[in-house]
Amino acid sequence: MATRTDATTRREQILKEAARLFAERGFHGVGVDEIGAAVGISGPGLYRHFAGKDAMLAELLVGISGQLLTGARRRVAEADGGPDGRSPEAVLDSLIEGHIDFALDDRPLITLHDRELDRLRDSDRKLVRQLQRQYVELWVEVLREVYPGLAEPAARSAVHSVFGLLNSTPHLGRPGSLPGRATTAELLHRMARGAFAAAGGQ
Repeated sequence: MATRTDATTRREQILKEAARLFAERGFHGVGVDEIGAAVGISGPGLYRHFAGKDAMLAELLVGISGQLLTGARRRVAEADGGPDGRSPEAVLDSLIEGHIDFALDDRPLITLHDRELDRLRDSDRKLVRQLQRQYVELWVEVLREVYPGLAEPAARSAVHSVFGLLNSTPHLGRPGSLPGRATTAELLHRMARGAFAAAGGQ
């Protein structure tokens, strides 16, 4: 008998393979049978886990937006809850690190967002946008603590620009053609901090 953990793991496997296939060949270029074959079950068997491809796409895009926001809130809360607190610079570094992890480890989801967001039903697309706005505003608040003289509109523009930089990873070439993960992460981090420093006039 399948356990709840087994079911959760299988759902995660299906979503991971669906993201990869959708990113490689486009949403309409992938059939349910192919997703099922990638995880070792029949195409119709997928319907025990998802209502269809649309439901998979929605869970992928809404899910990653929610995960980014939750992770960022946790990083800020950990800073606020520490015995001495962390400097705003350290909190900003932590936020950057979290987004870099996403940008390097979930590249298919970035491609999916860019290509397929408009395929979501209106309610799901609005939820993605709402989660993203909250994520941006959290960064803006932290950034303005680091650079108090930075006006809110400029801070928001800087955050969006840095997201564009970090989310460019799917266009940097195949994973094997990049420097090592640690080297790439360090480079992206330096570039993000440099962009914020330029926006802050420092």
